[in-house]
Amino acid sequence: MLQGDRQGHAVRYHRVMPVEIDIVKVAQLARIALSDDELDMYSSQLADILEHAERVQALPTEGVEPTSHPLPMVNAFRPDEVGECLEPESFLSEAPDTHDGRFRVPRILG
Repeated sequence: MLQGDRQGHAVRYHRVMPVEIDIVKVAQLARIALSDDELDMYSSQLADILEHAERVQALPTEGVEPTSHPLPMVNAFRPDEVGECLEPESFLSEAPDTHDGRFRVPRILG
C-alpha cells in the first residue's frame, strides 16, 4: 500500500508496523533498486520481524540473567606448545617463484 509523506514522496506500508520505516527510502539510501513485488515482500518481512521483537520485549524478564548465547559456552583452548617447524626450503621449493627466501608474487598495486 502506498501513502504520501510530508514531502510528497511515496511511502510504502504493507500493514501497520510498530515502527514506521520507509522501505523505499531505505532502498534508495542503500542504492538498491527494488521492484514493487520486492518492496511488498520486504515490507511484510520487516513488519513480521518488528512484531516479533515487540512480543519478545513484552516478555516478563525480571530476575533473568542477560546472556549472549542460549547454551553455556566453554572455551576449548589447548595449551600453547612449541612443535616442529617446516624448513623454509621445503615449502619454497613448491612455489612458482621465490626471491631471497620469500614467495614472489605479481605486483598488484601501483
